[in-house]
Amino acid sequence: MDQLTDILSAISHPTRRAIIGKLANGPARFLDIAEPFDVALNAVTKHLKLLERAGLIEREKQGREVLISLRPEPLLLVAEWVHEYERFWNIQLDQFEQHFKDKKRKEKKK
Repeated sequence: MDQLTDILSAISHPTRRAIIGKLANGPARFLDIAEPFDVALNAVTKHLKLLERAGLIEREKQGREVLISLRPEPLLLVAEWVHEYERFWNIQLDQFEQHFKDKKRKEKKK
């Protein structure tokens, strides 16, 4: 799988997006990340592994604790990909708008 596919897969699940949201506020311990979710710790571990595989999080051992941090840079790939389609739709909508302006102008001339 390519990196964009990994990232899109990782952010496709609401729990993983919520984890990203929590980590956007700063590094956190595993149990702090898992606490708000009504799922088994094993499930949270799987979500974190997917996020880590996509390059969206990193783990850093500090003494006996492991802090998990967000690495937001890979999300730029998603933003760039979406931006390509934004340009496409802007062009399409501009043409659509121009069509109706031209139609209205022709109707006024009648």
